[in-house]
Amino acid sequence: MSGVWNGMPAGASESGASAGGTERVVAEYFVETPWTLARAAEVIAGEQSTGTFTAVPGETATLKERHGARIEQIVPMEEASAPLLPGAKPPLGHDGRYRRGKITVSYPIVNFGPSIPNLMSAIAGNLFELQELSGLRLLDIELPDAFARRYPGPKFGLSGTRRLTGVYGRPILGSIVKPSVGLSAKDLGSLVYELAVAGLDFIKDDELNANPPYLPLDQKVRAVMNAIERAADVTGKKTMYAFNITGDIDEMRRHHDAVVEAGGNCVMASVMSIGFAGLAHLNGYSEVPIHAHRNQWGMLTRSPGLGMEFTAFQKLCRLAGADHLHVNGLNSKFYESNESVVRSIQACARPLFGGYETVPVVSSAQWAGSAPPTYEAIRSVDVMHLAGGGMLAHPDGPAAGFASMRQGWEAAAAGIALETYATTHPELSRAIEKYGKG
Repeated sequence: MSGVWNGMPAGASESGASAGGTERVVAEYFVETPWTLARAAEVIAGEQSTGTFTAVPGETATLKERHGARIEQIVPMEEASAPLLPGAKPPLGHDGRYRRGKITVSYPIVNFGPSIPNLMSAIAGNLFELQELSGLRLLDIELPDAFARRYPGPKFGLSGTRRLTGVYGRPILGSIVKPSVGLSAKDLGSLVYELAVAGLDFIKDDELNANPPYLPLDQKVRAVMNAIERAADVTGKKTMYAFNITGDIDEMRRHHDAVVEAGGNCVMASVMSIGFAGLAHLNGYSEVPIHAHRNQWGMLTRSPGLGMEFTAFQKLCRLAGADHLHVNGLNSKFYESNESVVRSIQACARPLFGGYETVPVVSSAQWAGSAPPTYEAIRSVDVMHLAGGGMLAHPDGPAAGFASMRQGWEAAAAGIALETYATTHPELSRAIEKYGKG
C-alpha cells in the first residue's frame, strides 16, 4: 500500500468534526498488522462502534451513518519481518510481513457522551486485544467542545500555583520527602521544617507514602503543617506541601478536608491508581491545587508498539483537573529519552480548549546541573523542578541544595556556562563537585 489514504464509508459527511450534526472525537493510532492497513482500520472502526465480528440484524445504513466510527486517514510507514506483540493471527497465505502505519479514526460523541471513562472504552477499549493487530498505540486525541462543557479542568494551574507560592520569573523549585517511607511523625516534621526554613517553594510526599498504618495521614498532616507554619514564622514564606491523599473515593474526600482544615495548600493523587474519573471527582470539590503523579505510567507506554503517548494522556489528565502533572526529567534514572521528556513538557504547555493550564513537573535524578539542558530544550521557566537526593544530599545541606538549584536556573536563563557561574556561587560549585561527575 503506498501513499496516504483518506476515506469515509458511503454516505458519511466530509466534515472531520461532525457527521449528521454529531460532534466527533478523533483518535490517531500507530498500528502494526499482518493484514493490510485498510483491513486493520476497518476492524478498529467496526469493533469500537456499530460492528462486531459478523454482521448482525439492526446494523442499518441509517444506524451506521449516525453511530459508526469513521476512518479519516491511513498513512503507511515501514514494514517489519517480526511482530511487536504476540497473539496476532495472520491471514491465510501471509507473506511474513507486518505493515505499520498511522490510522486516524473518528467516533461520534453521541455513542458515549462527554464522559472520560466511556470515551476510554470507545477509543482504547478492546482494540488492544484484536487478533488483526500485532501492535497498537494511541498517539493523540482531539476532543469536541462538549468535553470542555462537562469538565472544567484545573482550578489553579500555573498561574494559581505561582500565586500561592509567590514564585515568579523562575521555575517552582522543590523536593520530595526522603526516605520515601518509614519516617516517624517527629522525624518527618524535623525534615519538613529544615526544608521549609531553607526557603523551598514546594515539598511533596513520595508516591509510595499516602496513608500508611505506621503514620496515618491525619498524624502526618499535623506534623507537617506544624513544621510548615513554624518555618513560615521564620521566613515569611509558606511552603507548598503536596499531601498524598491517593485512596478510595470517600477516603480521598476525608483526607482532602483534613488537609484544608489544617491550612494545607496542596494535595497529591496518583492518576493511574484513582483513574481519570477519580481525579475528576477530586477536582469537583478540591479547594487546593491537585498535584497529579503519573506512577505506573511506564506500563502503558514503555513498549513502542503498545499503550499510549503522553500527548494523549496529558489531555485527559488536564481535562480531569490536574493542576500539576509529572513529565519525568532529562537524563533521569528512568528509561525515557530526553526527546520524549521534552515533547511531554511542550504538550503540557500547549493550551487545551484555549486554557486548562497545568504545571509540568520535572523530576527523577535531577540536580542543579539539570537546569541548563532543560532550559535549552524548552526555552521556558514555566515548570516545577523537583530534586530529591539532588537537593537533600548536597554536601552542605538542603538549604545549599536549594540555592544550587536556583543558581543552576539563573545560569541557564542568562546563557552563562554552569562552571563559569559556579566560580562565584559556592553552592553550585559544591553541587557540581558531587553530582557533576556522573
